[in-house]
Amino acid sequence: MLARITTGTGFIAALDQSGGSTPKALRLYGVDESAYSDEAQMFDLIHQMRSRIITNPVFNGDRILAAILFEQTMDRQIAAMGAAEYLWTQKRIVPFLKVDKGLEAEAQGARMMKPISDIAALLERAKRHGVFGTKMRSVLLTADQSGVDAVVAQQFAVARQILAAGLVPIIEPEVDIHSPEKRETEKLLKDALLAHLDGLTDRQNVMLKLTLPEEDGYHRELLDHPRVLRVAGLSGGYSREEANARLTRNPGVIASFSRALTEGLTAQMSDEEFDAALDASIAGICAASST
Repeated sequence: MLARITTGTGFIAALDQSGGSTPKALRLYGVDESAYSDEAQMFDLIHQMRSRIITNPVFNGDRILAAILFEQTMDRQIAAMGAAEYLWTQKRIVPFLKVDKGLEAEAQGARMMKPISDIAALLERAKRHGVFGTKMRSVLLTADQSGVDAVVAQQFAVARQILAAGLVPIIEPEVDIHSPEKRETEKLLKDALLAHLDGLTDRQNVMLKLTLPEEDGYHRELLDHPRVLRVAGLSGGYSREEANARLTRNPGVIASFSRALTEGLTAQMSDEEFDAALDASIAGICAASST
């Protein structure tokens, strides 16, 4: 898995919508709130969507390097196998797990991660499922130095716990694409990331998942840092067309798209329509990730 992550081609499929983002993901998929009466039914429906994607013949390791799973997805089965085990053994796609529990309210222009109280047990369970690494998301809204510093410090503190457990963390301090200070926030973030990366030992390697920047090629120093295995770009609300265009202008960065990956896919499509739409989506994202 490490060899695939460090030298493989393709992109990361983010299939990790959790409780807060699942209703919107289902609506975009053509399933509104009237289709379920409680959270359990909602998660059954999103699992059906994810299973339809993951088991599709066009969804394979030829173009998809890794996939990020929600905790409930990891604990469920796909084609009579654990979801993470299925990804690796049947598709040669490296499984990652979303470990954050959502976001705190905004403070100092940032939304920190909520405490992950059960992280040790969660990481142990992930390892039993054959998961390679984790992902955790924070959000930056403005160019507030205190907020940026707090987010990055929290990300790296949790990353060290994940590394100590033998897993590889994807650090995701997202900059809101609608921020009026997006460019300035990206500068503060890169400086903070580089400072914390310099504090890692030569056995502590991480991945980064970052908003596609305003300045093309802006992540070059992060791509070149010896502690960074890969840098992935998130779509962050951009359309797939816009996200792919921005990604193409940032050589070395691969995609880690969620909404942009599933854009245009609906539950009402025939299998032939679904296959064709998913294939086109994967082809475009893979091409943009190959620059």
